[in-house]
Amino acid sequence: MVTLVLLLLASRTQFVLVLGKLFKSVKVLVLWCVWLLGIILTLQKQFAAECGILTEDGMAIEGPDFRQKSPEERIKLIPKIQVMARSSPMDKHNLVKHLRTDLGEVVAVTGDGTNDAPALHEADIGLAMGIAGTEVAKESADVVILDDNFATIVNVARWGRSVYVNIQKFVQFQLTVNVVALILNFVSACFTGSAPLTAVQLLWVNLIMDTLGALALATEPPNDELMKRLPVGRTGTFISREMWRNVIGQSIFQLIVMAVLEIEGTRLFGLHGSDAKAVLDTLIFNSFVFCQVFNEINSREIEKINVFKGTLNNWIFIGVLSSTVVFQVIMVEFLCDFSSTVPLNGKLWLISVLIGFLSMPVAVVIKCIPVAPKAPAEYMGYKPLPSGPELLN
Repeated sequence: MVTLVLLLLASRTQFVLVLGKLFKSVKVLVLWCVWLLGIILTLQKQFAAECGILTEDGMAIEGPDFRQKSPEERIKLIPKIQVMARSSPMDKHNLVKHLRTDLGEVVAVTGDGTNDAPALHEADIGLAMGIAGTEVAKESADVVILDDNFATIVNVARWGRSVYVNIQKFVQFQLTVNVVALILNFVSACFTGSAPLTAVQLLWVNLIMDTLGALALATEPPNDELMKRLPVGRTGTFISREMWRNVIGQSIFQLIVMAVLEIEGTRLFGLHGSDAKAVLDTLIFNSFVFCQVFNEINSREIEKINVFKGTLNNWIFIGVLSSTVVFQVIMVEFLCDFSSTVPLNGKLWLISVLIGFLSMPVAVVIKCIPVAPKAPAEYMGYKPLPSGPELLN
């Protein structure tokens, strides 16, 4: 039986490994691959080299030799092993166990035979074949590939990454809104005795943040770019350094803008009369909401500058943004008593939109700030294959 151990390593450059005719030329995304077979070593090395699994710096070993090594020797050898011939079920199990417990790697194992069951059970993710796989292998695995096609693994990884990244986008957006609203109201109440955002306005902001924001950002469809991202390991944090950079940068920008409006808004915009305070508070509320609207667009990409790519493919996102703007106009212009606002003239509406729009060029500057080390060009002898149509050749 064939067992393919796919190591999804943390903090490493990920690679596209093309498995040859033995696997129907399917592209599988892995960082490091160990091929375990029961055939003789010479034949397995030939197959592995043709599939691109065995590299020049890689090591091929037989199961009996691996079995005789001490635990310390195994730990030193495992990072170099790419092929293991004549391997027993316990050899496969021991290899996976050492990788998980001693080396701290995230391991996925594919198998179809009864002798693969121990390794499938020990792995972080066990993938069994639905057609050729035995019942024992299916029961030991976490995922059953019903069509026995390795391309299914890629689809599973793509959708899994899409859900994970979409939640990250939403959390980044939510943190920014919470930080700015909390600090703005708290500091303003301490120094002026009143908060610029009322309870109803905060409820509306909360609706934008929780319901509409989640609906907009969590419905982004998966794309091939997700497969080029680094995987998240055991020690990886959900809120990445890039997310903290974006949250802190946007929060500082919005707080500075709101502070200037709160302190100098009356003088800057020539607000006079008995309703000057009400107009200023409405302007602050309106500007704050539009900052979140444009920051919601910024949150579509955590690292990349181009946040408009694929926007037209997500009509839910466009609908949510449009609905937010429409309801904001209704809140300010027609529900004045309910939302504690006053109608704004065209000039103040334009100022509110421009203030919100400024968060987009600010986001570009923020994303240019490096916060993570550059990923290595290769790992364990594997080099990333060129992307694009040439992969199909």
